[in-house]
Amino acid sequence: MSTPDPWADTTTAPRPEPRRSLLVCALIGAAVMAAVDEIVFHQVLHWHHFYDRSTPGVGLLSDGLLHTAELLALVAGFFLFADLRRRRALSTAHAWSGALLGAGAFQVFDGVVDHKVLRVHQIRYGVDVTPYDWAWIAAGLVLLLAGGALLVRAGRARAGHVPSGRAGRRPS
Repeated sequence: MSTPDPWADTTTAPRPEPRRSLLVCALIGAAVMAAVDEIVFHQVLHWHHFYDRSTPGVGLLSDGLLHTAELLALVAGFFLFADLRRRRALSTAHAWSGALLGAGAFQVFDGVVDHKVLRVHQIRYGVDVTPYDWAWIAAGLVLLLAGGALLVRAGRARAGHVPSGRAGRRPS
């Protein structure tokens, strides 16, 4: 015969954690974009290494370090995501917003800071990099704008106490 848990609080339902959902998924989004960058541009196309201002060996080492960092971020992010899901605290709208914001932030940071300010690498060598830079940074800005729009929508839905999946829809 089992007895109910005297410490269990049955009076409150699980509460979503929008801020944590946003931050956890921003970590995942940045890690996914780092993986896409590293796999596509470093490994498949061989356009550059993470650090190209030294020997090819140092460039390869820098790619390995980037890959290690992205994998650690993915693993940590998914453990935190699983914890949110387990506790039924995931705010789906904030999570999607965070994923797009994280991916866009990585891409814009890489394009502006790594490519232009620090010049640790370029997208491609032996060609005019201007169209590549504009495309890379513009794509990151599109991700940031989409994530920001989702965040505003999620905030409005939450403020109006409308579940984020139902915001803006008329009853049928």
